[in-house]
Amino acid sequence: MKTPQNMALLPAGLRDILPPEAAFEAGIREALAATFVSNGYDRVKPPLVEFEEGLTSGPGAAVSGDTFRLMDPVSQRMMGIRADMTTQVARIALTRLGGAPRPLRLSYTGEVLRVRGTQLRPERQFAQVGAELIGSESSAADIEIIVIALESLREIGVPELSVDLTIPPLVPSLIADMDLSGPQIVELRDALDRKDMGAVQENGGASASALCQLMESTGPAVRALRTLDGLLLPPAPASELSRLKAVVKGLGDRIPDLNITVDPIENRGFEYHTGIGFTFFSQGERGEIGSGGRYLASTTGSTSGQENSEPATGFTLYVDTVLRVLSAPEPAPRLFVPLDTPVEGLGELRRVGWLTIGAVDVTDDVASEARRLHCTHVWKDGAPVPLDGDQSS
Repeated sequence: MKTPQNMALLPAGLRDILPPEAAFEAGIREALAATFVSNGYDRVKPPLVEFEEGLTSGPGAAVSGDTFRLMDPVSQRMMGIRADMTTQVARIALTRLGGAPRPLRLSYTGEVLRVRGTQLRPERQFAQVGAELIGSESSAADIEIIVIALESLREIGVPELSVDLTIPPLVPSLIADMDLSGPQIVELRDALDRKDMGAVQENGGASASALCQLMESTGPAVRALRTLDGLLLPPAPASELSRLKAVVKGLGDRIPDLNITVDPIENRGFEYHTGIGFTFFSQGERGEIGSGGRYLASTTGSTSGQENSEPATGFTLYVDTVLRVLSAPEPAPRLFVPLDTPVEGLGELRRVGWLTIGAVDVTDDVASEARRLHCTHVWKDGAPVPLDGDQSS
């Protein structure tokens, strides 16, 4: 039986967002996006659904297991509902905007849907806002993208921001030079994830000392870089470490009061990243409010089958988590406008933030009707009059 209660039920991880939260979220999304646009990041709007292979290729492979699939009745091809927007922006950059000047700066906002939630984010549908810088390998590009994310968060009032930097390719580069079997690599990687110094010394072979030094460097950036200064590494991981130092210095120059931490061996959540990775946090919130890093934007031609790729870096901010660290805004004044009342001047009030609620029926008690509709003022004699105990109808 269809009852109002049954019809209101939603699947786990999905919810209706009601007033005033819905308006608050929409405003935050647009405020964040406006900062990206003002820094030259042109906005794009990819579709909610597209062919499966496009969504799960390149960086999309990391969320392939979280992607809802469905059959397209028109093309008879499998489609996916996006679980992340980075892959879509990369596809647009390499195809529709393939001839645009590089570096290409793009931004986006939209909803994503995932098969399952996590302990820190049980929601399966949530809003993402982000930006991508495509076509540059420089550390200056990494610095710019991190700074813009932080500036946008500060602009909306996110308190006590910090950024944690990691180098996902660093440990794989070291392990690649070691003569280890597949199971041994898994065991060593697990020991590193647990920060188990004894197990790393036992299984790390010739690289054990370097791996332990990397673990010891986890923490505040200044101390971490001092610990890493004397580390002797092969050319590939040494290059990644040099990039980390450049990014830390650049961030310190641009945002001197920023709290920067470093975890050079962290890899979980950064599996597809090819360089510096980063996570944003705010004091009082356990979960990350955003993350990003360097990756290879790639797409495969539908007719040629050839893969096209470019270096890229970008970030995604999670609006649901951002909202948890912000104070809800003061409600705007609501003005009740009786039926058949001259409305000259109402437009100017709306432009400065008033909400006007127009009556659609004649009422004998204007004040009571205004209160019923949660209004704070009544339009009377061409001006807003506050509702109080003495307000007459």
